[in-house]
Amino acid sequence: MIPSPNIWHHTATYELENHAADPDGRLWSAMEARVDWSGQVVLDLGCGSGFHLPRFATTAAKVIGVEPHTGLTRLAERRLRARGVANGEVLAGTAQAIPLPDSSVDVVQARWAYFFGRGCEPGLVELDRVLRPGGTALIIDNDGSRSTFGGWFRRGYPHLDSPADTERFWSIRGWTLDRVDMGWRFEKRADLEAVVRIEFKPDIADEILTHHDGLEVDYAVNLWSRVH
Repeated sequence: MIPSPNIWHHTATYELENHAADPDGRLWSAMEARVDWSGQVVLDLGCGSGFHLPRFATTAAKVIGVEPHTGLTRLAERRLRARGVANGEVLAGTAQAIPLPDSSVDVVQARWAYFFGRGCEPGLVELDRVLRPGGTALIIDNDGSRSTFGGWFRRGYPHLDSPADTERFWSIRGWTLDRVDMGWRFEKRADLEAVVRIEFKPDIADEILTHHDGLEVDYAVNLWSRVH
């Protein structure tokens, strides 16, 4: 499995990040424009602590979370119980070996999980295996080519492929790109600072927080989609 230090090591702070992300629902609207998951079987691949499972479950026939980290799997299960989600379950597994039968799901979401361009090919094979004909995959990742957060991301992770190379990776495989200005909006400055510090190394985080005031960050993401 590929570690995710932000949520693995700072679960409570990552919860603050989830609450701050997409405050006006622009990303959800872009997803809904690509696929209607009402009455469908939805897989959240790399679901973490299950933050998005209850929302999918309000209209989906069934929602399944798959997550490799044991502690997060337990948190996701607890979330479903606490929210009274009867049509959801959480399974231990990875993107490279999804613990589901062939042609068993209608919609897959992977949000900041595994599918970051080069190297994710084994997971793409698994997506093709578990999706039913006509099913839709949705992959959300950072857009490093623009926005305030995109600039932070480029400085914080210079070893990653360039935004142009990553975009080329998806485009040549037939994925459709929607560029979404999602945004971050925090209730307290301390929450924003805590989140920045789990996403970036200390020196980069210090630089960011010295030069960025307020509670909001303009944050662009890429929504990649493909119909199976």
